[in-house]
Amino acid sequence: MTTPAAETLELARVNAEHGHDAPALVRWALGLELPSIVTTNFRPYEAVLLHLVTQVRPDVPVVWMDHGYNTEATYRYADEVARLLQLRLRIYQPLRSRAHREAVDGPVPALEDPGHAAFTEEVKLEPFARALRETAPRVWFTALRASDSAVRAQMQPVSVNPDGLLKVAPLLHWTAKDLYQYCEAHGLPNNFDYQDPTKGEAQRECGLHLAH
Repeated sequence: MTTPAAETLELARVNAEHGHDAPALVRWALGLELPSIVTTNFRPYEAVLLHLVTQVRPDVPVVWMDHGYNTEATYRYADEVARLLQLRLRIYQPLRSRAHREAVDGPVPALEDPGHAAFTEEVKLEPFARALRETAPRVWFTALRASDSAVRAQMQPVSVNPDGLLKVAPLLHWTAKDLYQYCEAHGLPNNFDYQDPTKGEAQRECGLHLAH
């Protein structure tokens, strides 16, 4: 049985050896032969991680928490990428539709509104918790980057959550230029007409990576 100390040393080695080599990190993680998922929100450059993972293992489930507030361009982008990469896409939505929620509770609450936390829980955190229960992964690939927020700047490319889920962020140290060049090299589409109603500000954490 692996001890916590041995596990910590192994992750430190993997981060040192592969933390700046996204393809190698993806191959290492998939080589563990553990149930895996990739999460996506189809924001700018999301096709990069989806391409990296599915080139190694095409059948990895791709989980999208569709909160219902995406732009038309984002929905079209999601369809295009899913078709191009033949994604095994699993869409998780809030238990109430956007129309239902707005009819009862009104528009998206402002960030300073006490109701914003409940809104985030309903449209993003609960669907993600449901996705984890239903897919039961041991490895979670995420496209988060260190430049996204102060919280993410403190993360490592590979880490273990308190619940034992192995979180892998192959693009953590990539710049926008790196992502753009990868898209160009592999003929991947992109989408810049994106919004996240749970964040409001680009540097605000929605809680997904704080809770998991």
